[in-house]
Amino acid sequence: MTVSQTDFHTALLDPGQPVPEGLTDGQGRPAGRRFAVYRNNVVHSLTEALKLGFPTIVKLIGTRNFERMAAVFLREHPPGSPILSRYGAEMPEFLAAFDPLAHLGYLPDVARLEQAIRVSYHAADASPADPAILQTLTPGALAKLRFRLAPALQVVRSRWPIHSIRAFNLEHGPKPLPGAETVLILRPQFDPEVTRICPATAEFITQIEAGATLDAAHDAALAIDAGFDLSATLGCLLGGKAIIEIQVD
Repeated sequence: MTVSQTDFHTALLDPGQPVPEGLTDGQGRPAGRRFAVYRNNVVHSLTEALKLGFPTIVKLIGTRNFERMAAVFLREHPPGSPILSRYGAEMPEFLAAFDPLAHLGYLPDVARLEQAIRVSYHAADASPADPAILQTLTPGALAKLRFRLAPALQVVRSRWPIHSIRAFNLEHGPKPLPGAETVLILRPQFDPEVTRICPATAEFITQIEAGATLDAAHDAALAIDAGFDLSATLGCLLGGKAIIEIQVD
């Protein structure tokens, strides 16, 4: 009897399932205990990968609760890639629909932040643009500039204090206060750097990513906050090696 891949994967990620009928070891005997050992190893490896990817979630709900939640996640979202370090991209959406943790409304957005950090870490390398180009341009030419941003750059908006929650749990930061927070993730070297930014800065970056000129992106940011500091924002992006191409009309 041939065991289907669906039956095999279902049994592999669910300890409550019996060994698939017809599954044998290398000598033609029923797999039995060998399959159980293999299943435990797979489930443990995937759960550990999720713990590494979402450390703030582990701290917030506790290790045992995380493991129970992960067991459900594994069954609903089996890995689609052999790269364990990238496993768990569906975690934010999963938590948003996971009733046992629905009372912790901030969990999905914290997971979004941690997933964005993972995306930034694994993003393709990109060489930064030479900022000296800016010094050679007239004000009119500067206004028409367009920038291409590094793949590692990520912006995460939330109605919850996600930056403060993460810092409090992982970096011994101050206790989070209620309120929305927006986070910028840059990767100037090897590891992502996480910074809280204002909504106007987030809008400026979003406009630039969408292909807007420097002047148009600046106007969009000023519409949100008349005190938006363009020089400081450009300095942050250049210092974080997030601008990889300066396009001059």
